[in-house]
Amino acid sequence: MINMSKNILFLVGLVLLFPAYLPLASAGGESEAFNLKQVADGIYLHSGVHVDFDHPQHADIANIGFIIGNDCVAVIDTGGSIAIGQELLLSLREISKLPICYVINTHVHFDHMLGNAAFLSDDTKFVGHQKLADAVEHNRDFFLQQFNADLGPTPNRDSIIGPDLTVDKTMDLDLGDRIITLTAYPTAHSGTDLTVLDQQTKTFWAGDLIFRERIPAFDGKLLGWLAVLEALQNEVINLAIPGHGTISNDWPETFAAEMSYLTMLQDDTRQAIAEGQFLEEAVDSIGKEEKQEWLLHEQHHSRNVTKAFTELEWE
Repeated sequence: MINMSKNILFLVGLVLLFPAYLPLASAGGESEAFNLKQVADGIYLHSGVHVDFDHPQHADIANIGFIIGNDCVAVIDTGGSIAIGQELLLSLREISKLPICYVINTHVHFDHMLGNAAFLSDDTKFVGHQKLADAVEHNRDFFLQQFNADLGPTPNRDSIIGPDLTVDKTMDLDLGDRIITLTAYPTAHSGTDLTVLDQQTKTFWAGDLIFRERIPAFDGKLLGWLAVLEALQNEVINLAIPGHGTISNDWPETFAAEMSYLTMLQDDTRQAIAEGQFLEEAVDSIGKEEKQEWLLHEQHHSRNVTKAFTELEWE
């Protein structure tokens, strides 16, 4: 952590560096400039764009936002750059002056947590999966190499903020007459998946356990992901916020397309292995008919098949 005076100087510097990111608040208390919308009582969402990692807007592909309680605010993911995190912070401040007690990261991927540094404050705890701290340490050099320009004017290892507080299984946090439940999962989409359920509205921040429109992609375990989705079908959810794609109040239909895709990946990969196909043959043959169903299929499907084949050939 840094002290408050340094934090203020840091934020002022970012505003001067990125003046175009200053938000304009609408009459309804939402930030039109940052596409921030109230999706449930006290819950605000900025929807990410569907572009690939090499696109100029790659830092803004994840759904991020916050939950306002009576005492304080919890931020859910901070985007893929300090600039995006700063946009979220400035937009939040147009709506609420309450302290930000928690910044919760749903997993370690860059597009969900590289904006954390914009929220450094003595009032704020950073929260994540029990394995998130180690994952952040493991990825620091990678983040610095691949996303250097997204880490502010003077990027260094300290620009990448890991958790102060970690979740083993579940944890309740009180924002002031508003309880949110954090749940950590075994390896699925990633090794650090965490969800947030607002008990007041039954709004579920799923992180990248759920993709909609944009093709699911993973570096965890296919079978683990399917097992988590199977268990989630029984949850009581009024509104689901995926890590990527549109929100939905139709649970569990929310992730039916994703479940179908991942099941196809499992079944067809097993069949290819049983037939003695090599990896290259499996990549060329599996799931080609899915191309029209998903955005960015061409960029990510082959890698999904490779991951699935590598996992399943030794089961």
